[in-house]
Amino acid sequence: MRTATTGRPLDPRVLLELGRVSNLPTVWSNVLAGMVLAGGWLDTGPLLAVLLAASAMYVGGMFLNDAFDAEIDLRERPRRPIPSGRVARRTVFVAGFALLGLGFALLMAVSAIAGLIGLGLAGAITLYDAWHKGNLLSPLLMGLCRVLVYLIAGYAAVSAPDPALALGAGALLAYLIGLTYVAKQEGLNEVRNLWPVALLAVPLLYALPALAAGGLAMLLWIVFAIWVGYALSFVMGGGHMRNVPRTVVSLIAGIALLDGLLIAWHGVGSLALVAVGCFAMTLAGQRWISGT
Repeated sequence: MRTATTGRPLDPRVLLELGRVSNLPTVWSNVLAGMVLAGGWLDTGPLLAVLLAASAMYVGGMFLNDAFDAEIDLRERPRRPIPSGRVARRTVFVAGFALLGLGFALLMAVSAIAGLIGLGLAGAITLYDAWHKGNLLSPLLMGLCRVLVYLIAGYAAVSAPDPALALGAGALLAYLIGLTYVAKQEGLNEVRNLWPVALLAVPLLYALPALAAGGLAMLLWIVFAIWVGYALSFVMGGGHMRNVPRTVVSLIAGIALLDGLLIAWHGVGSLALVAVGCFAMTLAGQRWISGT
């Protein structure tokens, strides 16, 4: 790729910024959680293919998000890569769709059902990116994208997933709807409707039995609850919004903690710790590459 204005090779950091790659570990933890909740296990080759496919589709979706929002960003966020002239909008569109295609191809190589769900994911990503401004259903669409990652991993691992996959996906969906609602409040000075934010607590209610299970599951339930409260503290003080971006990136990192909680609750402590590692990697990455 080359820059839009000088024709010189594109700075790799621009690609990292466009793809919000600091958040990628939360996609990896989604894959692990989907596999565990389904009650199956992927061999190394298929697991790596699913991880790579999910990563490509996430980055592709972020590329398309900036490409579709270029005109709005020119007014509201002129320092973003496209409006600042660091990369051409057409280039980002092509790269974004190419990454979605790569993800679909990798999933088809794993299994037909994973490929078909991946096709649905590509469609959901494109629909969200093209129609999230002013769309009341955009939080649902965003949540659906993460749910589909769960389903891809689950159906890649087993042909008939355990019902825990659907239940865990529902908890994740509620969390993502709440998260996306908070992200949409950046231009407001207050939380005008609290019920979407309350959805962030749904995973805690769903996983309440983890407290009785003790051990790592109980510990992660407590850590996740504290983290969600910490993240919301930046926007709920005195009823006024104060630092929406910090809340959003914190809640995004919390996706990996939720994955770890669900994995630990289902008895796979080693992978739960990997998910916790993904949480730490996300936080570290967000210090260098913005997560929004």
